[in-house]
Amino acid sequence: MNESIHLKTTNNVSRLKAKNITLGYQGTLITQSLSIDIPDAKFTVIIGPNGCGKSTLLRGLSRLLTPSEGCITFDDKDLESYSRRSLAKQLGLLPQSAIAPSGITVYDLVARGRFPHQTFLRRWTQQDETAVSNAVSATQIEPLLDKTVESLSGGQRQRVWVAMVLAQETPYLLLDEPTTYLDISHQIELLELFKRLNQKEARTVVAVLHDLNHACRYADHLVVMKSGKVIAEGTPKNTVSKSLIKEVYGLDCIVVDDPLTKTPMIVPEPQSE
Repeated sequence: MNESIHLKTTNNVSRLKAKNITLGYQGTLITQSLSIDIPDAKFTVIIGPNGCGKSTLLRGLSRLLTPSEGCITFDDKDLESYSRRSLAKQLGLLPQSAIAPSGITVYDLVARGRFPHQTFLRRWTQQDETAVSNAVSATQIEPLLDKTVESLSGGQRQRVWVAMVLAQETPYLLLDEPTTYLDISHQIELLELFKRLNQKEARTVVAVLHDLNHACRYADHLVVMKSGKVIAEGTPKNTVSKSLIKEVYGLDCIVVDDPLTKTPMIVPEPQSE
């Protein structure tokens, strides 16, 4: 484990918490009086229909969006009390639809993940180079390093953004739809990577996912949202049911055991004509 990643792995501890938060944009409320504790050193997946507040919650947890009511804390300190640099050493965020500066190369974008570790007195070091190299290797983007980000396909770009977040080497990874634009093979590769980081390095992973079966397979802790509220949370096996999927998504289905992992697998029922 890289010694630059400072982890606290006490059982049943939550370092990142939201209490009675209200979040919204330009006067439009998305969540109201929402409270959630993110389990430390676990893989948490947030699911729910479009517009339910999943991405908004993640933006709040990363301080991209400030609650109009309530508070979000990290190690029992309000997020607003942290400097941008000190928080960026703890929380790494992969947002939706990130935009790279025009003309920037893949290597230079990934290297930007090291900016929180740079100061006037501390310039680029071998530790930084190693972090970038490890991130590049983990996301398998070696052939892309000299290309400009804007010249890449959507799937390639997404892997580059993931590499940048990994290069940041934070104990918390906040991932908003990290498998967007990726084919099924690369989706599984990334989810397996995040699971390894969680299990072998005790990194806390929080991901918004749309694929319910991926969520059930990889999550230790599942958070189910609807209309700006958390309506269920817990292990996938204790949370997912036919009635819950119907309530949240309006989808008739059956829930069976995944034949490989024994986690819940949602099978939609045929739509009647």
